[in-house]
Amino acid sequence: MSEAIVLVGTKKGLWVGRSDEERQDWEWSEPAFLMEAVYGTCIDNRGAEPRLLVGGASEHWGPGVYYSDDRGATWTETQAAPVRFPQELGSSVERVWQIQPAGPNDPDVIYAGTEPSALFRSTDRGESFSLIRSLWDHPHREKWQPGGGGQAIHTVLADPVDETHVTVAMSTGGVYRTYDGGETWNPANVGIMAAHAPDPWPEFGQCVHKIAAHPAAPQRIFAQNHGGVYRSDNAGDQWTSIADGLPSDFGFPIVVHPRRPETVFVFPLTADINRFPPEGEARVWRSEDAGETWTPSESGLPDRFFASVLRDAMTADNAKQMGLYVGARDGSVFVSTDDGANWSQIAAHLPDVLSVRAAVV
Repeated sequence: MSEAIVLVGTKKGLWVGRSDEERQDWEWSEPAFLMEAVYGTCIDNRGAEPRLLVGGASEHWGPGVYYSDDRGATWTETQAAPVRFPQELGSSVERVWQIQPAGPNDPDVIYAGTEPSALFRSTDRGESFSLIRSLWDHPHREKWQPGGGGQAIHTVLADPVDETHVTVAMSTGGVYRTYDGGETWNPANVGIMAAHAPDPWPEFGQCVHKIAAHPAAPQRIFAQNHGGVYRSDNAGDQWTSIADGLPSDFGFPIVVHPRRPETVFVFPLTADINRFPPEGEARVWRSEDAGETWTPSESGLPDRFFASVLRDAMTADNAKQMGLYVGARDGSVFVSTDDGANWSQIAAHLPDVLSVRAAVV
């Protein structure tokens, strides 16, 4: 019998929720990794059993990566080669921002994006990691600057067909991609504005908050920028603004519908200092035509809401009838199982929600 699992990473630990395929009544675990900030969560569904992965950061012990093969009942920390820089580099990982499986052609490969901006690769499904030196040694790296939340690789998109094609996004630095399995990396930011820069259209240096793509249409990528919502129809060669019709072009997450590549969701915030929804109303905005038009989704969401939703705190599951999840910095979590038409609250009073991942397994 299938069950729905949602991982909610917070400023003070991880909560695991379980439900049936209706996803209305949820049971919650006791918190794991108490007092660790959980920025990265992942449900790897490629094996016979799902593997759950978590990137935690202890203020005392530093960052760690953990995995569970029993749906969160027990956890194992990576030991042999955790997410660490080689000693000779003289750098240290502050936190793991992203844990992302590769495509089906690489069933044991998992990527980890970190702060500072670095990309690590595992070939044993997350039990050990090695630094991808080509990106770390990139000549642009010394000019990448930290954004408000740090200087990190926060998104990894692995092409589901071509395993040599990987795209990453960082704040602040922009979008970079490889077509040769990580031997070389090139910026892919043409058309993304950097309003804070002396040259508003630089080769790199954009503060991209999140990128997303549908596995069936990997050439089309959507981006939520620090000011700007964009679409690329050629894997990042050129970007076009799709922000018209939104109440604000500032926000953090962007999510593509897992069944419909033309449907995309964002959670706008008031830019730039008042980081809460416009008019203090929680609204998920949906486009069903790849960003040409937008409509608000609000039924069941609060009308008075002054929390923000971070870049990894909105996600979709893989169910036949997609579930869309939103976690906020006030500790609330909401789900919609009808493409955002109606919402229900499934958790409240948690610590700041940093990341949400969900799947039916």
